[in-house]
Parts: sequence; structure tokens; C-alpha cells
Amino acid sequence: MLYRTRLQEKLDEALQAVLPIIVIVLALSLSIAPMTSGVLLAFLLGGVLLVAGMMFFTLGAELAMEPMGEKVGSKVTQTRKLWLILPVGFFLGALITVSEPDLQVLAGQVQSIPNSVLILSVAGGVGLFLALALLRMLLGVRLRTLLLVFYAMVIALSFVTPADFLAVAFDAGGVTTGPMTVPFILSFGVGISAIRSDSNAHGDSFGLIALCSVGPVLAVLALSLIYRADGALYSPAVVPNYADTVELRRLFTEALPTYLGEIARALLPIMAFFGAFQLVSLRLNRLSLARIGVGLLYTYVGLVVFLTGVNVGFMPAGSYLGKTLASLPYRWVVVPVGMLIGYYIVKAEPAVYVLMRQVEELTSGAVTGAALQRSLSVGVSVSVGLALLRVLTGLSILWFIVPGYVLSLALSFFVPDIFTAIAFDSGGVASGPMTATFLLPLATGATLAVGGNVVTDAFGVVAMVAMTPLIAIQLLGVSFRLRERRRVPLAANADDIEAAIDRLDDYEIIAL
Repeated sequence: MLYRTRLQEKLDEALQAVLPIIVIVLALSLSIAPMTSGVLLAFLLGGVLLVAGMMFFTLGAELAMEPMGEKVGSKVTQTRKLWLILPVGFFLGALITVSEPDLQVLAGQVQSIPNSVLILSVAGGVGLFLALALLRMLLGVRLRTLLLVFYAMVIALSFVTPADFLAVAFDAGGVTTGPMTVPFILSFGVGISAIRSDSNAHGDSFGLIALCSVGPVLAVLALSLIYRADGALYSPAVVPNYADTVELRRLFTEALPTYLGEIARALLPIMAFFGAFQLVSLRLNRLSLARIGVGLLYTYVGLVVFLTGVNVGFMPAGSYLGKTLASLPYRWVVVPVGMLIGYYIVKAEPAVYVLMRQVEELTSGAVTGAALQRSLSVGVSVSVGLALLRVLTGLSILWFIVPGYVLSLALSFFVPDIFTAIAFDSGGVASGPMTATFLLPLATGATLAVGGNVVTDAFGVVAMVAMTPLIAIQLLGVSFRLRERRRVPLAANADDIEAAIDRLDDYEIIAL
């Protein structure tokens, strides 16, 4: 009965997230962007699977992935042994990254680097930076300091990176923080911070995703200096073509075994690691293990159904829609349409709900999930608009990425550290499978329609989606700080104002 009630709650959340996208695409198909019946029906069936997949995944992550990460993080940190904590962090980061389905897709796009070399390099980058993030938490180093150092390195390397590699390198930071990585690593940080008693412990539990997103970018930028970039391989999404509804059903059922195996390969290493940890150290009771087992089953079913729906139904629709809109006499319309879709599509990213719940819990409701989601929606909307503007104009991604990150890092000096950590975590979380399977095809379809270069113009959408939330959420932090200042009476002295700002850093802030 409890699980049935929880599933109903998750179903309501999934419907609220997906229905706006379906309504927008239906409205476009009936007006300025007509679709073939094959594309539209596949999209609608994909939408049904998307809702079901989100429902199971979000409950599964809550029951299994989060408790697993939290318990492992807490147990490892209790040893107080750096020689154990750092290798475990590196191993976990690399293991989960290799398991991330989106990384396999990215590897297939870069023909000048062997898939195994790219995957292992990116996984090594994530593992190294997860270990650095753990070391930061244990030593109490400010996140802002590390972000300034590493993003300075990213910007410096980007100016000597071949153009064909640039967008792929920045996209790497987004695809490695997907539905497998985010719940586990976020909870891993919570478990580590739980054993600390200082006032900054909760705030330091955020920032792991932020640093783990930098590692892949640096790894691919470094690889571009070793391997010659002769371009990237791109295979356009296949437009569904079938004679009847039975053939439509076969489109999905034939793809299902692929994702059954893919998600099994992704989950098995994590399950094996947790199982070994349980035998050696955790020793959880049967009830806890049963709960985690049910959660893993929900996670598996949810991800399989979700990825089948978005890859078979949403990807062709995104490509077809982008090509149709960019072929109109007023092709600029693709920019506002993309911004509207971007505003709502972030709500359909499974990992976003994991981040929202953790932010609310760890800030005792001071930063509400609704406020965080609105900021993410605005940020992603702007990023999609800028990405499609690149498609129409052919501007280099550096014109957007460099000023964007400079502004993001500058804002970190004016907001509480907690907002900086949440903002940089949110960038990786927002750029999940929905971005890769709908927004990226939308951009590639538009690029093909205007005769642009897919590799240099369309790729980079993931990177743009990962960047703008950094600005949007820190602006949310600025507004919170200003609200807190206004809350202090005009007669208050300077000490009162400073005390109010200190409370802001301890989450004593007014929720939107």
C-alpha cells in the first residue's frame, strides 16, 4: 500500500513534467511544423513510456540509489583514513562513469579517438575529481577556490583545442552526470558530511557533481592535443516509417532488449560494489536490504522504459521538428520555440527531482524545490535559445562558454557558498538524457536544414544547458541575499545586518 501511494505521487509528478512538452509539440504539429503520422505517433507512445519510466525511476532512486550512496559515504569517512577514502572515491567515480549510458553515445561521436580510450579517459577524469571533491570536504577547502582554478585551466585549454573537438569536450561534462551518477554521488556526499559536526558540513555535501563535471571536460581537451581531430561521426535520427500500428509497436519492442542489456550493465557494477561493501563493512539488516532491492528493481525498470521512450519516440521527433522549423521562411522561429521547449523539458529530467529533494532536505526547506526548478527552467530556456542562435549564425561556442563561465565564477563572490555549490551541481544535473535525445536532435535537425556543420554548430547544446543554470541559480542566491537585507529593520546597526547575512549562510533564509 505504501509503495502504491508513493507510485501515485511519482506518477503525478511525471505527468506534470511531460504533458507540457507533449502539448507544445502537438500544437506545433497542427500549425507551423506539420509532422508525418509515423513521427507523431511514435512521439506520443514515447511520451507514455517517458511518464512510466520517470515514475519508477524517481521512486527507485529514493529507495535504493540514495541510501546506497549515503551509507557507503558515511561508512568510508568514519575510518578517517585518507589512504582508503581517496582510492574508494576514485574507483567509485570511474566505475559509475563507465556505467553511464550517455557516455557510450558520446564515444560513438568522436571517430578520431578509440571508444575505449575516450571512455577510460573521461572515467579517469571523473574519478580523479571525485577524489579531489572528497579531499576538499575533509579539509574544508572552499568550493569556489577550486572552481576558479580548474575552470581557468578549462578556458586556457579551450583556446588551443581544435574546433571539431571543442563542443564535444564541453558536452562530455554534461553526459557523465546522468541518471546513474547523480543520485549515487549526491547521496555519497550527504553520507560523508553526516559525520562532520562543523557548521559548514551540510553545505559541503553539495559540490561533488560540480567538480565531477570538470574532470571530463579537461580529459577530452587534453586528449584533443594528443589525437588529431579529423571531425566526428554523426548519424541522424531515423524517421519512423511503418505501414500499421503493429509495425509501430515493433519499433519499441525491438529496441527494448538493447536498453535491457545496457541498463543491466550499468547497474551491475554498482550493485557488485555495494554487495561487497555490505559483506565487508556495512552489515545492513534484511529489511534495509529488501528495501534497497525493491528500489533497484524500480530503478532498472524505470530507466529501461524511460530510455526506450525517449530514444525511439522523442529523438526522431526532435530532429524532424528542428529541420521543419529551420526550413520555414521565418526560420528564426526555431529560437523562441526551442526556448519554450527548454523551459519545460528540464522538468522531465529524472535526476532533477533527486537534486530538488536533497536541496530541500539539507536546507530544511529554506531553498525550496519549486524555486530551484524555476531557476533551472529559466536557465535551460536561455541556453537552448543561445544554442539555436549558434545554429543559425555559425558562431563559435567559445563566444558563449567563456563569458558564461566567467560570469558564473564572478557571481560566486556575491552569493552564499551553498548557492554556488547547488548551482554548479545543477548544471550537470540539468543536462541529462532528455537534452541528449530531444534538444540535441532538435539542434542537429535545424543545422542540417540551414546547411551548417553539425559537429561545430549543433554539438555543444549539452554544454550550454549545463552552463546557464550556474548563472540562474546564483542569481536566485543574490535575490535571497537582498531579501534578507531588506528583512533587517532600517534602524538596525551594521552588526545586525552582518548577523542576518551569517544566518543566510546557515540556511536561515526566506523561501521564495
